[in-house]
Amino acid sequence: MTEMTAEPEKDPQDPTAQTRRTVRRGGGDPATRGRTTIADGVVEKIAGLAARDVVGVHAMGSGLSRTFGVVRDRVPGGSKSVTRGVKAEVGEVQTALDLEIVVDYGVSIADVARAVRENVIVAVERMTGLEVVEVNIAVSDVKLPEEEDEEPESRLQ
Repeated sequence: MTEMTAEPEKDPQDPTAQTRRTVRRGGGDPATRGRTTIADGVVEKIAGLAARDVVGVHAMGSGLSRTFGVVRDRVPGGSKSVTRGVKAEVGEVQTALDLEIVVDYGVSIADVARAVRENVIVAVERMTGLEVVEVNIAVSDVKLPEEEDEEPESRLQ
């Protein structure tokens, strides 16, 4: 808040006394002036990265979306989509997330889902300030050890 002091003013009660009038500019804390909106895609990226960090998550998205993703990734200029398998619904103060994951064979699906949920909630709430009201997780596949990866490693080092 900025304070400005105006020219001295005469007090009507005492003609010999002078007073200073203070004028205040801008009301309140600067952090409360204006609105911040967060796009669904921003929350989806944060959630996608947080979910992929969990041990036991092999990939994100359904088989079809992963197949399209592999094709898109091979196109020159294309990049991996961190939002694959993530859908966010963002309100003014809350968000809800739906995630579709593929887990590695042999891991406890319940433990992986719990860890994904916790990691996503912590990351989204810390970075956005939004309250995460729910994280729904659908396990669409299990990656078997003998299955070939759909996203082969690049031959370039």
